Amino acid sequence: MADRILVVDDEANLRKVLAAMLRREGYEVDTAEDGAEALQMLDEERYAAVLTDLRMPQVDGMAVLRRVMARTPETPVVLLTAHGTVETAVEAMKLGAFDFVNKPFDQQELSRIISKAVRTSALAELESTTLARGDDQGRFGLIGTSASMMRVYEIIERVASTPSTVLVTGESGTGKELVARALHEQSGRASRPFIRVNCAAIPEGLIESELFGYEKGAFTGAVASKPGRFELADGGTLFLDEIGEVSTEMQVKLLRAVQESEFERVGGVTTRRVEVRLVAATNRDLARDVADGKFREDLYYRLNVVPIALPPLRERPADVPALANHMLVKYTQRLGRRGVERFSEDALLALQAYPWPGNIRELENVIERTLLFCDGPEIGVTDLPAEFTGRLSGAGGLPPITPFVSPNGVTALKDVVRWTTQAVERDLIERALGETAGNVTRAARRLEISRKSLQIKMKELGLREPER
Repeated sequence: MADRILVVDDEANLRKVLAAMLRREGYEVDTAEDGAEALQMLDEERYAAVLTDLRMPQVDGMAVLRRVMARTPETPVVLLTAHGTVETAVEAMKLGAFDFVNKPFDQQELSRIISKAVRTSALAELESTTLARGDDQGRFGLIGTSASMMRVYEIIERVASTPSTVLVTGESGTGKELVARALHEQSGRASRPFIRVNCAAIPEGLIESELFGYEKGAFTGAVASKPGRFELADGGTLFLDEIGEVSTEMQVKLLRAVQESEFERVGGVTTRRVEVRLVAATNRDLARDVADGKFREDLYYRLNVVPIALPPLRERPADVPALANHMLVKYTQRLGRRGVERFSEDALLALQAYPWPGNIRELENVIERTLLFCDGPEIGVTDLPAEFTGRLSGAGGLPPITPFVSPNGVTALKDVVRWTTQAVERDLIERALGETAGNVTRAARRLEISRKSLQIKMKELGLREPER
């Protein structure tokens, strides 16, 4: 099911342009001609993101923003305006706006912002869903009671109220943003902005203006001044995801901002000071990158004041049942499959036995896919996807069966197959191509890799590019 976006603007031509642009990106789009209509639609439908004009008659974009923040604060709202000021942008971000874009806008930039907003919405929804099995499944919006997660909770509890910089490390899909949010919400800054930046998603030439802002006329297209993420996070928390992808040149400027809490906007001469709690995250080994000369040692030590290492899901199989049940509740509601009530014991053991190369994000995808096709109130082993049952068509044989030993020492479900990474990649690629009607570009975007990388991987796996 495609993510649904609500576009709100009182200019009919602009509504059509925005809707057409987003539909080309693969989204479903609803439009509203004013804020009043938007409020009614927000009462009837759940959206992955809202893109709204700021100035509209009767009910303006700020009113739409306040309604969304009051009802569904996990829904990102992007404000679009030709009359933006720095003060308005700061006010909007403090109210909870995801981003603020000036007209005339760059379509590529707006597309990137919407893409980030939709991904953020999915992560926030996972965090905010009511836990499936009571309140003893974890803490701070995180799920898991394994020893490794208990250590994470202890660190969060100890350092959340301090201004110390935190570096969250872990593989992709382990929930690093959820830890950053937990640190923010357990601190005295909880009522202040939580600003997130995915450093890997921003082109190298734009990262400085994204973080520090720019003055009017600083470069072609800078038709008005715009505050950066450091300014917008003043008094709150700034979360820099994928910090390891920042260029060495940019690391120098970032070091000064982190160390001195001051910077200049692009094209500006005034030094600006902010008071920001910084949380950074990466799936890279920054210590190794420092040794290899790819990451500055001084910046690494400024970021690594309080390290939090998130374990991969394969290292905490005892937490899989709680996570699976949590996601079962989420997707039975979202997909309207309320007749599905539980997992069988063997199905949970099969989920525990799987190595989860994609971590929690992959588990969530598996649960959603399973719910779409299962029948009856209980999910059994045979309802799970092919990599759990060995029913992958055309596989040419199965890898050896590896038994799973649970934490209490009991050997569980000997017929569970630990499917190879190659088979998992094949299944994910085939599913992405199926969901995008064979569009390789959109499939690559869903898999969060480049089109070229997807084509190379398809060639390695013997998958032919669909004819269009």
